[in-house]
Amino acid sequence: MVKLFYYEYWPFWLFFLPLVPYWLFLAIKHRSLTFFTLANPVIPHGGVFGESKSDILNKIDSEYLPGAIYCNADVGLEDVLVQLSAQKMEFPLVAKPDVGERGVQVEKLVDLQALKEYIQNTEAEFIIQEFIDYPIELGVLYFRTPLSEQSGITSIVQKEFLKVEGDGRSTVLELINKNERAKLQLTLLREKWGLTLDRVLEPEEVLLLQPIGNHCLGTKFLSANELIDDGLVKIFDKISEAIDGFHYGRFDLKVRSLDSLKKGKDILIMELNGVTSEPGHIYDPKLNIFRAYRDTIYSVSKLSNVCKENKSLGFKETSVKDFVQLIFDHFGERKVREVKRMTTS
Repeated sequence: MVKLFYYEYWPFWLFFLPLVPYWLFLAIKHRSLTFFTLANPVIPHGGVFGESKSDILNKIDSEYLPGAIYCNADVGLEDVLVQLSAQKMEFPLVAKPDVGERGVQVEKLVDLQALKEYIQNTEAEFIIQEFIDYPIELGVLYFRTPLSEQSGITSIVQKEFLKVEGDGRSTVLELINKNERAKLQLTLLREKWGLTLDRVLEPEEVLLLQPIGNHCLGTKFLSANELIDDGLVKIFDKISEAIDGFHYGRFDLKVRSLDSLKKGKDILIMELNGVTSEPGHIYDPKLNIFRAYRDTIYSVSKLSNVCKENKSLGFKETSVKDFVQLIFDHFGERKVREVKRMTTS
């Protein structure tokens, strides 16, 4: 049974509701309800939502990027195969919407049939990236003020993918039902694994149920803040300096090892998220709710400093009217896509 006080299972909005008074305090301080849209002038509206992932990735030094292609909504299989061949990209691959959030429609494509089905079922622009087989996936929340040139990392989350371990007796389905996190994903896992759910795993045999590192897909988020030091901040200073107009956000990346991370080597960035990036480590089950709120407020205070300096440089925040329209446009389009997908499936 899911415990009530495991806030990692709470709805997104419920966890952040008590932070509204602090946000209102900052809004009064900045004399703007939409001050946060000043965070990243290079990203539309600072990266609240609706930004193009490919546009942002194209601003990052290619040294830190996996191979990738961009696909229009009406692209055909043959055109995709030509692009993949030109980039020398092979299966497995990862496909994701160019505009999306919280792991929606992010899929690992293991063969040509999976690619064909993804193209057929997608009605929006999407990206295909190389699947990075590095063993460690991290989310690094970074800030850099444009004038005072203060920088830092406020959060590092390490992701533990959803998996089950065999005991020589239980089927995969039984193991899922014994796993508090996995059973919440049972509907998706039934669709994904089919008859494999009836298989009995050997003792200590591990089955990776979900290779996509997203909280909404059952990934466990663990605090890795012990990795934060001046040396690591300098590494991300170097990465972010090439992204003119970026000052606050989370790098979602994979590394070959923690040692290579510390050396600034073998780092591949899958996504760079903007102003609405969370300090992902707060979802570590070992942390209490008070620590989570404290660390979130600390990150938002750094965001506030970034916005203040960007405003002094002459950048303008998104107006309330335009921001409200942005919300209706973004969530309205997403709802239409969901309805279309349900009616055609």
